[in-house]
Amino acid sequence: MTFRNGLSSLLRPEDSVVVLIDHQPYQLANLNSHDPQMVINNTAALAKAAKAFDVPVILTSVIAAQGGKIFPQVTDVFPGQEVIDRTFINTWEDQVVVDAVKATGRKQLIIAGLWTEICVAMPAIQAAGEGWDTTVVTDASGGVSVEAHQVAVQRMIAAGVNMMTWLAVSAEWQRDWARTEKLPALIEVMKAHAGASGIAYLWETQLLNTPVPSHATR
Repeated sequence: MTFRNGLSSLLRPEDSVVVLIDHQPYQLANLNSHDPQMVINNTAALAKAAKAFDVPVILTSVIAAQGGKIFPQVTDVFPGQEVIDRTFINTWEDQVVVDAVKATGRKQLIIAGLWTEICVAMPAIQAAGEGWDTTVVTDASGGVSVEAHQVAVQRMIAAGVNMMTWLAVSAEWQRDWARTEKLPALIEVMKAHAGASGIAYLWETQLLNTPVPSHATR
């Protein structure tokens, strides 16, 4: 097994492509490893961060006529974009999805989806075995139980898949606060989706923009 380390192993927006898999009502109904609302929040955040950094995002569902459409919190980020609807449980066996990923020319594959133990683990393990630099965003994914999610994460790590959270992915894409081109868009994502960190930023902005009161005259 080759260890993932060194500067070149860090995520770069120009080399990244995101695949969001099966964020659908049916899967959400039996999501028990995470708070469902948090997974919706984190997936939307990952989608918005990818858009902010011009990272291509592939949206895919499985039998949407039965399982429901992908959450609007995700699809609204990419108005008009086609969602690839599959019959394959393993996304990486669906040639339409694979061709869409390959067409981007990117080599760093980032995956999130429902459920971790099935629809995330299968494509992540296969893609890693085919030589893709594969990362799974664990907090934009989830399983039918805590055990199912955790065992899937362990299984993927053993297969050489990298594990990250959406905020860590965003920070790695940003890399340097002096890179200001994408920073305003990233800050908007953090304000909306990063919980206390977003609120703390708003507070900091408030303090910086509050005039220093003059000393009272005795």
